[in-house]
Amino acid sequence: MIKVLRIINRFNLGGPTYNAALLTRYLDDDFETMLIGGVPDEGETDSLHILEKYDVRPIIIPELIRNPNPLSDRKAYRKIKEIIQEFQPDIVHTHASKAGVLGRRAAISCGVKVIVHTYHGHVFHSYFGPIKTFMIKSLERNLANKSTGIVAISQLQKEELAVQHRICRAEKIKVIPLGFDLSDFLKEDREQREIIRSEYHIDEQTVAIAIVGRLAPIKNHSFFLEVIEKLLRQGVSNIKVFIVGDGSERTVVEENVKRITEEFGPKIVFTSWVFDIAAFNKGMDILCLTSNNEGTPVSLIEAQASGLPVLSTDVGGVRDILLDGESGFITKLGDSETYVENLRLLVENEKLRAKFAEIGREFVRERFSFERLTSEMSEYYRKLLNREK
Repeated sequence: MIKVLRIINRFNLGGPTYNAALLTRYLDDDFETMLIGGVPDEGETDSLHILEKYDVRPIIIPELIRNPNPLSDRKAYRKIKEIIQEFQPDIVHTHASKAGVLGRRAAISCGVKVIVHTYHGHVFHSYFGPIKTFMIKSLERNLANKSTGIVAISQLQKEELAVQHRICRAEKIKVIPLGFDLSDFLKEDREQREIIRSEYHIDEQTVAIAIVGRLAPIKNHSFFLEVIEKLLRQGVSNIKVFIVGDGSERTVVEENVKRITEEFGPKIVFTSWVFDIAAFNKGMDILCLTSNNEGTPVSLIEAQASGLPVLSTDVGGVRDILLDGESGFITKLGDSETYVENLRLLVENEKLRAKFAEIGREFVRERFSFERLTSEMSEYYRKLLNREK
C-alpha cells in the first residue's frame, strides 16, 4: 500500500477542495490517502459538505490559516510534522501556497521520500507589492528545488512558473489539469430551471447573468459592475444580475450596487454562497468572470458543463478551459468596452447562447473528468516513486 498525505490550504468553496476530495476518494486501490487542511478565511463558507458527499473524513488543523501569522504557522507546522511522523507517508502532496510552504518544510524535515506540490494558482502578481512578491518567489524557488515534483494545472501555468517567474525548471513540472465530478452539472433539467427562475422571479424574457466567487479584490467585482452599468446605460434592460459569494469586499460591492440600483432599478441580486451551484446554474443564461489573476477558474468549467456561455478576462489558465469564440469570449484585462460588447451580443442572441452552450458542454465533458485526473495522478506518483528508489 502506497501512503499519500494530502495537505490543502483550507476547506473553502473552490477547485482545490474538490480536487483534494476526489483524489483522496478515487485514487487506485493500492493508494491509502490521508487528507488534512485548514479553515476558511473570515467571510468564506466552508466546503465540508463536499467532503461528506464523497465520504472523505479530513483532519482539520485550525492553525492552518491563509494569512501569514508566525504563532499559528509554527503550531500548524508542528502538527503537520506530528502527523507525518505518525502516518509515515511515502508521498506528501501539498495544494496551494500556505499548505505548500508548511507542508513541504515539514516533509523535508521528516525525510519523506517523495514531495509533490500543486499550484492551483499563484500569488506572483496582483496580490502583493514588489518586495513581498520577491520574497515569496525566493521562498518558492527554494522549496521547488527541494520538491520531487511540481504539478501545474494548465500549460500556461507551467510556462508562467518556468519561464516568467523562474520558480523551477520546466522539466520538473508536470501538467495535470483539474478534474471534477460534473454529473450534476451535465444533466439538462428544465424543471430545475423553472424552479430557480421562479424562486428568483426571473421571467423567460429576462436574461440571467451570474458571477460566482469570493468578494475579494483579486476577483475584481468593480470591473464586473462597471460592465453591467455600461450595458444598462446602452438601454439593455432585459437582464437580471446575480452576485454569488461573499467576502472582504462585500461593503464596497454593495455600495456600487446601491448606486446602480438608484439609477436603473433593482437589477442586481446578492445570493451570498450557494451550496447547490449545479441547481442554481440551471436557472442562469450567462456566467461571467472578471478576475485579475486565476489558476483554473472552477466556475467557468461548471458553467460550461451546465450549458452556459461564459465571458472571462484573459488571466491564468482561462484559455485552457474556455474556447474563445466557441463556448464563450475571452477579453483582455481592463478592456471594458469589448467585454460589454461581447456580453451584449450574448444577451441579445439566444441562438448564439445555445450554440456556445452545446460546444462548451461537450468540451468540458471530455477534458475535465475526475477519472482522467485520478488516473494521471496515480501514474505520476508511481513514476516519482520509481525514480526515487
